[in-house]
Parts: sequence; C-alpha cells; structure tokens
Amino acid sequence: MEEPEMQLKVKKVTDKFTESMYLLANEPSVALYRLQEHVRRSLPELAQHKSDMQSWEEQSQGAIYTVEYACSAIKGMADSSVYFRSIDSLLKQAIAMKEQLNAAQGRSSAAPQAKNPPASS
Repeated sequence: MEEPEMQLKVKKVTDKFTESMYLLANEPSVALYRLQEHVRRSLPELAQHKSDMQSWEEQSQGAIYTVEYACSAIKGMADSSVYFRSIDSLLKQAIAMKEQLNAAQGRSSAAPQAKNPPASS
C-alpha cells in the first residue's frame, strides 16, 4: 500500500471512531446519567438554601409583625392625646374645686372663732 492511501484509510477510521465516540458520549441515556449526577451533587446544597430561606422568612415575618404592632401602638397613643387633654382639664378643674373648698373651710372655721371671743374670768 502506498503512503497516501494508508493515510486516507487511517483518516477514515479515526473519523468513524471519533463520530462513534461523539454519538456514544451524547447518547440520551448518558445525558440523563449526567443530569442525575448533577442533581445528586446539587440537591443537598439547594435543600439547605431552601431551609435557610424559610428560616429567614419566618424571622422576617416576626419582625414585620413586631413593627406593625409597634406602629399601631404609637398610632393609638397619638389618638389618645384627646383623652389625655380631657383628663388634664378635669384634673385642673378638680384642683381648683379643692382649693375653693379649702378656702371655704378656712373661712368658715375662722369665722366662728371671731364671733365667740374667749371668755375672761
């Protein structure tokens, strides 16, 4: 055999071998095996991320509830300022009435002592 003819045959054999290897490497069952291996390696990490995200969501929901509760409490305090003003007004009125009663009692107790002078012997 001549050298160029031999090279042509070798090239044909290597091309057929390469094509066979390519088909074998890209066969659907091999692709599914590779996909399975990828999932097997990736799944534990993905499950951990999911667990972490659920934990963070629970913490976030708790914080949101706390903030909403605090906001409603502050709003309630702001709305109650009307009642505090009313209480303040009523306390001032009560103090004024008490001072008037004290003044009236002071005058009434001082008046009888002036009308009835102490008896001399």
